[in-house]
Amino acid sequence: MTDSDKLPLAVFDLDNTLADTAHRQRFLERSPRDWDGFFAAAPEDPPIPEGVALVLESAEECEIVYLTGRPERCRRDTLAWLAAQGLPEGRVYMRRNDDRRPARRTKLEILKRLARTREIRVLVDDDELVCEDARRAGFTVVRARWTAPSAPLEVAQEQEGRT
Repeated sequence: MTDSDKLPLAVFDLDNTLADTAHRQRFLERSPRDWDGFFAAAPEDPPIPEGVALVLESAEECEIVYLTGRPERCRRDTLAWLAAQGLPEGRVYMRRNDDRRPARRTKLEILKRLARTREIRVLVDDDELVCEDARRAGFTVVRARWTAPSAPLEVAQEQEGRT
């Protein structure tokens, strides 16, 4: 067991927690939604200062883990974005490409699995339903409220299982 295996985990969402997706919301406002365009634009997301500050602060006492509803096919772009922002290295948990369950189900499943072997100090996420379910399951939650809510993104997370 390494020293980092003993540290508690701080778990961070990406979209609208660390990465500002406002510039790519237009891909979700059309019918049908342009998921390829939405995810292809992710490398251009500006970082959100409040989220970046919190992840850097958390890294002083915790191992950082990233938990996103993005599909696995976005892994390379996601890892490059995290590195380009100077964010701490950490395991990145992503949705399987064919997984269309609501974000609150997929994320809570992963949180519970992580909690079997490690203390989870905090989950930071912008999704109200993810936060509510995690809090009910006994996790400490910080709701990221530093971007404007996006109705199309909320539908995507809860009803379409896309992010």
